[in-house]
Amino acid sequence: MANIASVLVPSLVLGLPLGLYTLFLSLSAIPYFQRNFLYAHKIHTLWWGNINEPEQWGFAKNQVTPFQLTTADNQTLYAWHILPLSLYTQHEAKLSSQPDGISPDITATENFRLLRDDPTAKLIISFHGNAAQLTQGRRPAHYHSLTSLHSPYHLLTLDYRGFGLSSGTPTEQGLILDATAAVDWAVRTAGIPPSRIVLVGHSLGTAVAAAASELLTLREGWDFAGVVLVAGFSSLPEMLSGYAIAGWVPVLRPLTWWPWLLDKVMARVVDKWDSAGRWREIVKGVKERNGRLRLSLVHAKNDWDIPCHESDELFRAAVEGLVGERMDRAQFEAEKRQRTMVKGKNSFVATWEEGDVVVRQELFPHGGHNGVLTYTPVLTAVMRSFGLNDRPSR
Repeated sequence: MANIASVLVPSLVLGLPLGLYTLFLSLSAIPYFQRNFLYAHKIHTLWWGNINEPEQWGFAKNQVTPFQLTTADNQTLYAWHILPLSLYTQHEAKLSSQPDGISPDITATENFRLLRDDPTAKLIISFHGNAAQLTQGRRPAHYHSLTSLHSPYHLLTLDYRGFGLSSGTPTEQGLILDATAAVDWAVRTAGIPPSRIVLVGHSLGTAVAAAASELLTLREGWDFAGVVLVAGFSSLPEMLSGYAIAGWVPVLRPLTWWPWLLDKVMARVVDKWDSAGRWREIVKGVKERNGRLRLSLVHAKNDWDIPCHESDELFRAAVEGLVGERMDRAQFEAEKRQRTMVKGKNSFVATWEEGDVVVRQELFPHGGHNGVLTYTPVLTAVMRSFGLNDRPSR
């Protein structure tokens, strides 16, 4: 019996994880399960608080207006419009006397009037990462960092289809429609021109911001004040091939031992989110029509979810769009070093500029995957996009 146990126990110890991993790979090949793993939209904390009461996350009464957006394919998205605190305090009595909760018609609110009727109003549209809803984790702190104290910026954030209180089921094309619905609302309903809008994306939201930029910048000819990508990735298959949960639990990395198997698995990824390819084309298109672009990439060195080398790939793709050709890696790295300011250990800023197109990459030593959202590099990237410490917008 002892001999049998000595054989069975190690077999079970090795076989159970292998069996679970095989089951995970099998389920991941099915689009329904794959999208649930990727978007994690059914994992949420809605039962912990009423997101129609933003005061729970430290906002002033009616500083935030919850409302709904409608997409081109008739999905209903839940969104927040957040007033800059400095503006709120000037109109506090009137704002706080309004009905609270979700607004049935945001255009009838004082909050909306303060956005629409100000010819200098600046708006940030924030696209969050995967999982949960717009109040999850560091997201409210991120909104506070961009709208508090002396910030002049309004902020619009939303839950994609299938997330939070929004209807529908997430797909790549669906989330692109969601992003364009948000920008379209800002431009056509609130009357804010693209030149006074900055798109900020985090994690999955960086891919959403890239796709919206491709659609609106190339097809509509809109030049935004800027696009800020925090903890971005080059493409979903590329990122997943080396991805490890929390930096140490590998997902598909074991398959790198069998490249043919990894290629087969990657071919079954239904939502590609090829941000690198999109930025190569966006930058190229903007340069060709003599447009304006401010693209900022911010990443923490200690990001254990999406490694910072993914931003290196985004930077390289954008630069290739700027120079008009693919670049040899050694040549690219040599030219990048000439344009890089080293700020300390694990900290640098690289800037590549031609005409009115500026691509900027900043590596910050701290903040991890989520905490960096509230750190200085994100706010300063937004400020530069709006033209502070930069040339005036055309």
